[in-house]
Amino acid sequence: MSGTVSHFVRLARPYQWVKNGFVLAGWLFGHGWHDPGLTVQAGLAFVAFCLVSSAVYALNDVFDRAADRRHPTKRDRPLASGAVRPATAIGFALVLAAAGLGLAAYVSPAAAAIAGGYVVLNFAYSLGLKHVPILDVFLIAAGFMLRLLAGTVGIGIAPSHWLLVCGLMVTVFLGFTKRRAELIALEGAASGDHRPVLEQYTPELLDKMISISAAGVITAYALYTVDAATVRLHGTDQLLWTLPFVLYGVFRYIFLLHRRGGGGDPARDLLRDPHLAGAAAGWLAATAWLLI
Repeated sequence: MSGTVSHFVRLARPYQWVKNGFVLAGWLFGHGWHDPGLTVQAGLAFVAFCLVSSAVYALNDVFDRAADRRHPTKRDRPLASGAVRPATAIGFALVLAAAGLGLAAYVSPAAAAIAGGYVVLNFAYSLGLKHVPILDVFLIAAGFMLRLLAGTVGIGIAPSHWLLVCGLMVTVFLGFTKRRAELIALEGAASGDHRPVLEQYTPELLDKMISISAAGVITAYALYTVDAATVRLHGTDQLLWTLPFVLYGVFRYIFLLHRRGGGGDPARDLLRDPHLAGAAAGWLAATAWLLI
């Protein structure tokens, strides 16, 4: 792969596309696999979000390039290192965004509106909302929730309240662990030089928020598996047996945060840690076996 191509691949961050699996959650739990048309729409919505999310990553790197140069690992990114010019990255982001929004519009007007909302949300985040403590984490969570809506409302599946509650708790948990990981990575350095909002957080405060949101994830999912409406919808009362995978995944993620330098990038952690990947694969396989 040539140097130029590799720089654009790094800007797009394809390994992060695993996060867009949230788009497919509605298809799975809404029994969308029974309808080939819905399956195609869900797949197209997934690809559309891969494109617009890569556009957002490239644009974020443009805004953050000065701070990234002072970061111990982010300084090697194409923009921070000077390998790609800002104008070139902006053009690349616009092409990706246009392709993603166009594909979303092909899926449905609702999917296009949700994908557009995702781009606008992240633009506002990059321009300054990421510097507002607590709100910054909720905006990260909102990006994931829009993925859920793209795979439900965007393709004509009504999202269940449980899906939205569990999705919100998981994404808030990931947002606070991300901030905690950033504090750990910058110990001994001036954290405000890299991300000003970190000056508003303390390890103790973030650990409390992580504990609360982790408990929320586990409790919400456990209640979902035994809810009478869930049993009626899926025709099984055995989803409770998928709970251990969720428990293990949450506890492993917290372990990685504190003992293995993880927590800052869930996509990278999922791809690199065999325990976390095993928990995710086990949950997915058990869920698919019970539902399908």
